Amino acid sequence: MAQRPARVADSEGTVTRAGVKLHYRVYGDHDGPAIVLLPTWSLVTSRVWKAQVPYLARHFRVITFDGRGAGLSDRPAGASAYGDAEYVADTIAVLDATGTASCVLVGFSRGVPWALEVALREPSRVLGVVCVGAATRLTPMVEDRTRWTWDERHDSTDGWAKYNRHYWLEGGYDDFLDYFFAQMFPEPHSSKQIEDGIGWAHEITPELLVDTEAGRAVHLDPARFAEVRCPVLVIHGAADAIRPPAEGVRLAELTGGSLVTVVGGGHAPHARDPVLVNHLLKEFTTQFAPRPVRRTWERAAVRPRRVLYLSSPIGLGHARRDLAIARSLRGLVPGVEIEWLAQDPVTRVLADAGETVHPASSWLLNESGHVEFEAGEHDLHAFRALRRMDEILVANFLTFADVVEDRHYDLVVGDEAWEVDYFLHENPELKRFSYAWLTDFVGWLPMDASEEALTADYNLEMLTQRARYRRLRDHSLFVGDPEDIVPDTFGPSLPAIRSWTEENFTFTGYITGFTPRPRQLTGAPRCLVTVGGSGVGSALLLRVLDAVPAIRRLVPGLTFDVVTGPRIDPAALPRLDGVRVHGYLPDLHLELGKADVVITQGGLTTCMELTAQRVPFVYIPLRNHFEQNFHVAARLDRYNAGHRLDYLEAADPSMLAEAVAKALADPVDYLPVATDGADRAARLLAELL
Repeated sequence: MAQRPARVADSEGTVTRAGVKLHYRVYGDHDGPAIVLLPTWSLVTSRVWKAQVPYLARHFRVITFDGRGAGLSDRPAGASAYGDAEYVADTIAVLDATGTASCVLVGFSRGVPWALEVALREPSRVLGVVCVGAATRLTPMVEDRTRWTWDERHDSTDGWAKYNRHYWLEGGYDDFLDYFFAQMFPEPHSSKQIEDGIGWAHEITPELLVDTEAGRAVHLDPARFAEVRCPVLVIHGAADAIRPPAEGVRLAELTGGSLVTVVGGGHAPHARDPVLVNHLLKEFTTQFAPRPVRRTWERAAVRPRRVLYLSSPIGLGHARRDLAIARSLRGLVPGVEIEWLAQDPVTRVLADAGETVHPASSWLLNESGHVEFEAGEHDLHAFRALRRMDEILVANFLTFADVVEDRHYDLVVGDEAWEVDYFLHENPELKRFSYAWLTDFVGWLPMDASEEALTADYNLEMLTQRARYRRLRDHSLFVGDPEDIVPDTFGPSLPAIRSWTEENFTFTGYITGFTPRPRQLTGAPRCLVTVGGSGVGSALLLRVLDAVPAIRRLVPGLTFDVVTGPRIDPAALPRLDGVRVHGYLPDLHLELGKADVVITQGGLTTCMELTAQRVPFVYIPLRNHFEQNFHVAARLDRYNAGHRLDYLEAADPSMLAEAVAKALADPVDYLPVATDGADRAARLLAELL
């Protein structure tokens, strides 16, 4: 399944030049110069800029286009169609088609000489050029590459000998791609960037790639770049294994441009270090579009204590516990101001509670929508969904970075704000506040053997970050107790999750956000069905409705209340006698306590709310959701709570009916759930204020 772009183009179209149709996209409608992100080698599409587009489009008009041979543009046959001059003329044609009067051109690798040549030919509208991982022929390639010719046969297929037309055409294309993208991303933990590159490269054929490489025989004279008169910024990785760092140095010298060297960085810093590169692009372009600044600065002596609270939008459980913590924190620190950077559906809960939602929340790209796009029938591969949310996480972190740069905050609280925690560790110089991290699980776990290496790599990256920048988190809070943690390790030869967490976290106990009331059941027996705050649960709701007759045969007189939540339309469900359908219920936890039995997904919040109120329940974890299948299940086993049913079993109405009847018949002997977790967490946060 293709990864959905995080930011949809505001307009797109095609322009035909010399018989070749070129597809372009335009983002944003800002005045001033546009940022034009040029194509590069046809091995990849314009999606190579996916980490740049959403953020830059908030500040500038941004244009991308697929180069000939890639993406949605035409794929002409023959080497003559792929000379440098063709790409230069294509770029000018796109500038004309999009009505771009002034711009900054950004080139990557082979796109760098095209950008510089356009600047020479169009000096009145190219205000500046940014060169990322420049491939300009100004210096020789790395020695290992010069040993092997591209168009002759060789006895070896090791290393750069794979960069060979015969090898590509005679079955070695996939092996070449694996090697090439590993060289492009020498930085540790680059599996997603490598995976993206290989995926894009499979959109074209080896035969076409041979044409694009052969076309480079007709190339631009790099000596001409000394004639470029506009400002130039060169960004080059010191560990670039595709083009040597000396090439970036020489290009900056030749053009009189600025040079940023990324120590430890490879050929594509815009993909591997997008926060750095996006900030550089914004700063570089802003010099050509000065805008009046309207800011307020508070003297330190008069600043109130201020908290920026980030609550995960995946479901609604985070919001309830975070509101409970915020209420307690206000009692401990009178006058503290709390602002929320959040997105739907969390913002609905915050609005009902009268909280202050930061206006920049409207800039956040919706994570719940991404999760719903990734989901199948009661199936959400949570680890894969998070990996494929990479461009959303970059954009949302940069929104956060803009917010904390614009205003002073004493404390930032991130409740499973993955993007903030990850990119702060990658860019620790951006921390200018106390920072507390909350989570209710630790450790990515594989759903099958094929994921073991990937989850271990992600875990190792986190462990490495924490070991190097232990000071970055002022508090790491685990919402629960040590006994709630799974007995697994982070991966082969990696630490045990429980022991590491005990050494690195403070435990708050579970946080329900409410004090359970004595249960008072009256009238006909009642079953409540709920699937959380995302739109992933619609399939389960339909399965339950199909099973209503079977359940009633075992539990006569049972009535049903079906709660769709904030992201499923109640009107989409069929109507049955004795079944009431509700949309979003702001006090769902209170309704749970009134039910005789509940059917739910395997989300932690709902299951623990039921456990705290001692309500019988059947939970059906989402398939391939590692957190629900492992972390949540382990915690519920500890509490001796709930009756687990797999989705394929729940698809059989008789099995679902038997599970509901058993839940009602069995005694409830759950362990008690802590009621002071929010106060414990608030006391720890108050220390930082």
